[in-house]
This record gives sequence, C-alpha cells and structure tokens, in this order.
Amino acid sequence: MEYELNTPLNDDDINKLKAGDTVYLTGKIFTARDSAHKRIIESGAPMDLEGVVLFHAGPIIRKQDEGYEIVAVGPTTSMRMNPYEADVLDMGVKAVIGKGGMDEKTQEALVRNNAVFLTAVGGCAALYVSSINNVDSVEWLDLGMPEAIWQLDVTRFGPLIVTMDSNDENLYKKK
Repeated sequence: MEYELNTPLNDDDINKLKAGDTVYLTGKIFTARDSAHKRIIESGAPMDLEGVVLFHAGPIIRKQDEGYEIVAVGPTTSMRMNPYEADVLDMGVKAVIGKGGMDEKTQEALVRNNAVFLTAVGGCAALYVSSINNVDSVEWLDLGMPEAIWQLDVTRFGPLIVTMDSNDENLYKKK
C-alpha cells in the first residue's frame, strides 16, 4: 500500500502501516544523528518528541543572510544510533527514517511504542531535498552542522519504505 501522512504522526497513522508499504510525509521532520541522540538521552530533547519523525541524516546546509538553505540531504547508516534509539523511541517518536535497519532492541521499542522504521534510499539526496520547503529551525548547532537537529518543513517527502513495523515485521530479516 501507499500512504501520504501528515506529521506529527499518531497511533492511527502507525496502525495502518505494514512492512513493505510506501510512505510520503508532509509536515515537520527533524534530522538527528549520533551526537544529537546522545544529547537527547543525557539532557532531554529541545522539542516535544510526541509524534515526531526523526531522520538519520547529516544535511548539507548553506547559511544565507536570513536563515539556512538545505543543499542536499540523504539518509545515514542507522545502526550507528542503536545505542540510543530505543530510549528515544520511548520518548514519543513515532517514526525513524534511515538506512540499513536497526537492532533487536530498537525493533522491540518500535513494537512497544507503536512506531516504525522507514528506509530512505541512499544516493537520492537531490530527490529528497526537492521535497523540503524550508529549514524552520536548528537546535544544538554547537554539535556541528551535520550533527545538529534541523527542523525541516516537507511536502510529500519520500518515497520511504516501511522496513520495520510496529507488528514486529522486519524486511531486513525476511528470507
């Protein structure tokens, strides 16, 4: 199935999704990599995580006179976030976008929190950036541009594939 969902996500959105479905997102998504995940665990998130979509990405950003312009954004390898992701999911995150899948602890947290892991295709940074309307804000820029949390306003961001769902299905483990 193919779904167009608006963020923030809720349980009704997630209940529809099954491993193998295609998703397009409209609304706000937030980039977060290793350092941001670690700081979220240690210090708390700089925003309410309820219903949030986190994108494992280190965008290429250009500073402008007023604000920022996103040049390119693609998924980074998600397994680097394995030490933190289950705890972050427990804070209310409903979807994680990345590549390469995640560990059993994260899969259990997806089930426990009624959340999903969405795979973004590597090498499609130009395609994904075309779905971004605006960089709304940045948090924790002291971590560096790729590691900061960037709030992105998106329209039909995707295609994204549900690869780990809230029903304990994982396409990375299918034979």
